[in-house]
Amino acid sequence: MIAATQLKVGNIIMHNGKPHRVTNVLHVTPGNWRGMVQTRLVNIETGSNAEHRFRSEDKVERANMEQHSLQFSYRAATSYHFMNTESYEMIDLPADVLGDAVNYLTEGMTISADYFEGRVVGIEVPMFVELNVTETTPNIKGAAVQNTSKPAILETGYEIKVPPYIETGNRVKIDTRTGEFVERV
Repeated sequence: MIAATQLKVGNIIMHNGKPHRVTNVLHVTPGNWRGMVQTRLVNIETGSNAEHRFRSEDKVERANMEQHSLQFSYRAATSYHFMNTESYEMIDLPADVLGDAVNYLTEGMTISADYFEGRVVGIEVPMFVELNVTETTPNIKGAAVQNTSKPAILETGYEIKVPPYIETGNRVKIDTRTGEFVERV
């Protein structure tokens, strides 16, 4: 059990007997009333969203989750194939379970997977990944415009905005939380 005031985005809790992922947390203290925690919860089993307001003194049950390390092997059509690094079992996951992580998966990448009742319900990729730029427009020499960006397509097919000095073949560091360019590697 954890206090409602300790909830963070990404926590998985039991709410009304079902596992939910916390996607938004807002601490509210309206004048002289008691404080509360306004949350947005996504049911892991059905994908439905719900808003719930917890009182600051409420206790919330943390869902009993297992975590395993998975190594990305390859993509086939709409499923992504992983190997469990502990049991060497092959697992295939659909894109909807992976979410935005599909934009950063490269062969051999190790991710952390959350299991609920023997089923993968969410994954976590590293905070930063390094990917090759496969396509971008050439840099215009002598252009003096500051703070501009141009589109670039990465080796995974993901398109981001990069500074004008980035060229095809460069390796770039991406923040997976925001999906934005960090630096050239």
